[in-house]
Amino acid sequence: MTLHDDAVLVLKGYEGQPELRELYLEHLAAHPDGMYKPCSAGHLTSSALVIDPSRGRVLLTLHRKLGMWLQMGGHCEEGDPTVEAAALREAAEESGIAGLTLLPGGPVRLDRHPIPAPCHWHLDVQYAALAPADGTERISEESLDLRWYAYDEVAGVADTSVVRLLEGTLARL
Repeated sequence: MTLHDDAVLVLKGYEGQPELRELYLEHLAAHPDGMYKPCSAGHLTSSALVIDPSRGRVLLTLHRKLGMWLQMGGHCEEGDPTVEAAALREAAEESGIAGLTLLPGGPVRLDRHPIPAPCHWHLDVQYAALAPADGTERISEESLDLRWYAYDEVAGVADTSVVRLLEGTLARL
């Protein structure tokens, strides 16, 4: 099974946000290369909100290029076997935390946002990753900073997409 095929299965099984889900599926049907960065019409990305439920906090990254506090995430790569694996890989790379596990139940949310040319859209498949009790974060090259925020602090530093992702994640805990 290809990563493209996996994405289609994941999206068909996702029960939330029906209009956005259909838009993602239409994009993949029209663009066999729609999983990867070179697709100029847009491409799927995969992300994960790193959460520590035992301490009531989430880890956000200050994105180097965007200057915004965001969840961990990024582009799918040729070696990613699944969209879920891409989210977990990105979360581990950007947080530096070993032993992350994804919250069961598939994606928490979808988020489509414009990006600068030559591409036009990121179609993000958003997961939540649970941090192990002994996990230690380490800043990556893609980030200006990493910081833990209490749940109630997130709305004061992050955009609506991250707030909705946190709300969806907390509803599953």
